[in-house]
Amino acid sequence: MNEQSHLSSSRLTEQVGFSTELQQQLRLNDDQVWIEVIQRMDSIYADLVHYQVELEEKNTALEDAQSFIQSVITSMSEILIVCDINGHIQQVNQALIESIGKTAEQLKGKDLSVLFCDRYLPQIAEFPEHIRSGTLIDCEVELINDQQQPVPMAINCSARLDHDYRLSGLVITGRPLGELRKAYAELQRTHEELKTAQLQLIQSEKMASLGRLVAGVAHELNNPISFLYANMHALRGYQQKFKLYMDALHGGSSAAECKKLREQLRIDAMMDDIEPLVEGSMEGAERVSEIVKNLRKFSTPQQSEKQPMDLIAVINRASSWILKSASARLEVINDCPAQLIIINNEGHVHQILINLLQNAIDAMQQTEHPRLQIRVEQDNTFAHIHIRDNGHGIKTQDLVKLFDPFFTTKPVGSGTGLGLYISFGLATEQCHGNLRAQNNSDGGSEFIFSLPLELKP
Repeated sequence: MNEQSHLSSSRLTEQVGFSTELQQQLRLNDDQVWIEVIQRMDSIYADLVHYQVELEEKNTALEDAQSFIQSVITSMSEILIVCDINGHIQQVNQALIESIGKTAEQLKGKDLSVLFCDRYLPQIAEFPEHIRSGTLIDCEVELINDQQQPVPMAINCSARLDHDYRLSGLVITGRPLGELRKAYAELQRTHEELKTAQLQLIQSEKMASLGRLVAGVAHELNNPISFLYANMHALRGYQQKFKLYMDALHGGSSAAECKKLREQLRIDAMMDDIEPLVEGSMEGAERVSEIVKNLRKFSTPQQSEKQPMDLIAVINRASSWILKSASARLEVINDCPAQLIIINNEGHVHQILINLLQNAIDAMQQTEHPRLQIRVEQDNTFAHIHIRDNGHGIKTQDLVKLFDPFFTTKPVGSGTGLGLYISFGLATEQCHGNLRAQNNSDGGSEFIFSLPLELKP
């Protein structure tokens, strides 16, 4: 083709009468044009090859994305329904197919209403309008399966947008209500088990605390019981002497003999002594009864009963039990008013105080001169009980973990790690107060137990 072009050009130049030099120049220009055309064709072909490679790569990525999306849709446990803006079904997932027993081919192109029971059709018909207005639907409905039986579902409807962010349809997702109800029942059962376990932990910690208090309580009981025993022993002796005197008086003895026997048996002195003996015995019995009642309040789980109580009396009783069971003697500074009436649960307050006092004594086991200070302060709404020791204090990194369950700094076997955790729960949840801990600048630690002054029972 190039030679033919040269021949053509030569004939034309000869006919026109161009010079030989001009003819050569024209031939050179003609060759240059064809070279440029060929080069341009090569460049365009290279671009076409490059575009073809890019197109194939993008097509592969698109196929991978479609495969990934399809695998995700297929593996979804929730049902999925994709519709156009007019409510015609475009795609469904395997979960829906398994739920209603209809194939995707049977559903594609059909109106959304074919999936639902008749009584929900007015509600379903409003879905496209709700989507156009930008609202989302979250409700409970019933699908209808291939056996014409209802399938309860909790569904959510949201808008679907195209690549230009224009409304193009709606997406419905849902979960069978049977599974939700089953999950809720399981959650409820687990919650009840946790509540039971919590009550058992509280009871276990109470009994562990009670075990540590046996010596102190035994000392508390020993005094009134010993007093009762001594009084009953004396009254038994008096009873025998009264019997002898009454037998002589009604057995025909003379007045002189009865008078002499009365003096020998000291009947008059016994008569004067009976009243204080009986009063003392009654006081001892009441003291024993009070101790037993307090023990029952402390150790027996019961419903929270908030009623007026003397906070100072509870503090004194708890400290008495703890101090009398302590293995070492310690100095006690009691800076409390004579009386402070608040409304709360006495049993819970008592248990918290027992745990805090026992914790303070344990913290001073290695202290040469242990000293415990109990102070009560009051503001407009709260009573603040300060329990302070001069032990080794609390490490800074342990302050934030002090009320965590099973956290303890005691040696293995010396503590459960539940005392302060349970005390904090009782203080905040049952007593509607607060419990916090801090280190003192001059050594030792301090727990502040705050209780509201007025709390409706």
